[in-house]
Amino acid sequence: MKILAIDIGGTAIKYGTVLGDYTIEQAFEIPTEAHLGGPHLMHKIMGIVDTYAAEVDCVGISTAGQVNSELGKIIFASENIPNYTGIEITKTIQKKHHLPVSVENDVNAAATAEAKFGAGRGYSDFLCLTYGTGVGGAMWINNKIYTGTHFSAGEFGHIVTHTGGKKCTCGNNGCYEMYASTRALVNAVRDETGKTLNGREIFSPEHFNNTTVRAVIDNWIDEIIGGLTTLIFIFNPPCIILGGGIMNEDYVISEIDRRIHARNIHSFRSVAIKRAAMKNQAGMLGAAYLAKEKLLES
Repeated sequence: MKILAIDIGGTAIKYGTVLGDYTIEQAFEIPTEAHLGGPHLMHKIMGIVDTYAAEVDCVGISTAGQVNSELGKIIFASENIPNYTGIEITKTIQKKHHLPVSVENDVNAAATAEAKFGAGRGYSDFLCLTYGTGVGGAMWINNKIYTGTHFSAGEFGHIVTHTGGKKCTCGNNGCYEMYASTRALVNAVRDETGKTLNGREIFSPEHFNNTTVRAVIDNWIDEIIGGLTTLIFIFNPPCIILGGGIMNEDYVISEIDRRIHARNIHSFRSVAIKRAAMKNQAGMLGAAYLAKEKLLES
């Protein structure tokens, strides 16, 4: 068996072929060019599918945006990818190629990969959050993704943590991702120091050891803890998996773990805080797994 796996992010599209045992046979990356909009993005996806259609058994797609996974349709996407809302990915592909197609939200796909191959193995329930431009979320409950009534559950980045706070791209004010995302950290460091640094630069010894920068980082970690506190009280999860490049910084993951477990409440002291294990492979492997499952069910 061979699966075409495509992981559509805001910056890059990762794609390639995955074998039936979930070995990634080959992988490539091209720019998303998200600013050019949904129809342009769909044209790029069709170009990839056209190249591989004759040699694969099914197609698995992980994508940004809210996804009706039954129809393979984008039901909502922010202006990060203009005119992506309403794009019918499965229908467009199957109009040209008679292949089974699975389409899932990117964090849901990543959580599936963690459950099957990574940090979530052995747990029937866990929460998964990714920190980057925004904050994405997924709920793995009773050994499967919980999507909610309209496929939009797990939007943890839009929990309101600051009533009347900063305007968010979703239209609300004070959303978690406006304070706890990597972008929020970058913006806060710029506001305090006048320097525009990316996440990796912020944690370089030169900047990390600067008292002003360290104070910004510690305040930002408190913002992360604020959202996680709400989720722990609501879900009482056995495990929370944290992903995104910023979570590769040992100081961040260790401080989150320390501050969560410092709470003298059983649900806090017992929850495992884990770093996502699948990293850049998560989207492709999750998409491949879901595509194979759909093929086997058909």
